[in-house]
Amino acid sequence: MKFMEKIMNEGFARSAAQLMKLFCYFAICFFVLCMVLVFMGRLTFFLHTNKGSFERAIYAEKDHGEHSRGMTVQMGDDIRVWTNSDGNIDLTIQIGISLMYAVYAVPVIFAFWFLSRVFSNIQEGKIFTEQNASCLLYYGLLQFFAAVFVPFVRLLICWLVNLVSDSRMSIATGQDMFNMLIPSIAFMVAAYIVHYGVHLQDEVDHTL
Repeated sequence: MKFMEKIMNEGFARSAAQLMKLFCYFAICFFVLCMVLVFMGRLTFFLHTNKGSFERAIYAEKDHGEHSRGMTVQMGDDIRVWTNSDGNIDLTIQIGISLMYAVYAVPVIFAFWFLSRVFSNIQEGKIFTEQNASCLLYYGLLQFFAAVFVPFVRLLICWLVNLVSDSRMSIATGQDMFNMLIPSIAFMVAAYIVHYGVHLQDEVDHTL
């Protein structure tokens, strides 16, 4: 009980909220940097060529041998690419890979932005507010979209790219669906709790 009393106090909550707000900003910057790197052709995938297969190849290179590539991005899904008859990777493959990363990264960036607003309000002592309820709801919905719909969007992008490209690609996706789904629902429930608390507080204020 004493341990709970130490951490369940306003001073600790505000300090933790400030730290988490900074973490949200860091996460936003990280995903933005990753998107830039991906559009520069630095997302890794398993490449099949007529000269052999390469485990961590990227579009922005000609020689796919083992060597240091500097900064690269790795997506959680398993992406495999087959070169065209000339032994090259078509630009449409790179565009498709970039879009597959963007459909996940963009919602997550906005989700962290909404979550940072919640921590900012908590740092200022604003707990039961409609803004917190709305931001928690938006965060949960965006994470729900990333968990449930993004895998299907990626499969659709992969199918469309293969229709117009001489190169081929495949993707195994959806592995983290349930790991992201449960927290997203939890945040939506938390949004309802905060929303209910706001209206309960309004009723008390009007009664007094």
